[in-house]
Amino acid sequence: MTKLEIVQRLLDPGIIAIIRADSSEQLVEAAGALLAGGVTAMEVTMTTPNALEVITAVTRHYGTSILMGVGTVIDPQTARAAVAAGAEFIVTPVTKPEVIAVANELGKPIASGALTPTECLLAHESGADFVKLFPADLGGPSYIKNLLAPLPMLRIVPTGGVTPDTAGAFLHAGCVALGAGSALVSKDILQTRDWVELKQRAQAFVRAVKAARR
Repeated sequence: MTKLEIVQRLLDPGIIAIIRADSSEQLVEAAGALLAGGVTAMEVTMTTPNALEVITAVTRHYGTSILMGVGTVIDPQTARAAVAAGAEFIVTPVTKPEVIAVANELGKPIASGALTPTECLLAHESGADFVKLFPADLGGPSYIKNLLAPLPMLRIVPTGGVTPDTAGAFLHAGCVALGAGSALVSKDILQTRDWVELKQRAQAFVRAVKAARR
């Protein structure tokens, strides 16, 4: 896929499932449940054991049906290794221009973590495709709306406090997509392998985004 095609996949349906797991055993099955619920972008954080192996396994199993990404990337070496493992997009928790540079070199979209206006602008000017506003629940949709007033060029993806109930407010504030963590993929769901519940949660997020965009 081209970089533009990957970006379009992230924007539609506009939900990135963020998975922080204590074990990597269940994640191929979890990916299938997310896909069945309509969520097609999945970010496995580097804090998950065997994260790179999970990215490779999901990619082999589902092909391009699921867009696999890597999260919690804080150095260029990890970014390169993740792309080699099959990651199609990169997410950082903080603003790291050197990681942004590597993502651009490799032709992969990157969501750079930032919170303050200075960090957000630095991420944008360093070449980030998206600003991952984290933790977004600190200021909520009103903070994002105020942030975009002087910085309308930012493409913000909030993480933290994003649920089906808050999705509409974040999108109406100007966010282009949403990062959904434990409200979508909880540790309890992974531990109990409750894929029916995970599919239903994914469907709820998809419905919320569609309703907000209408």
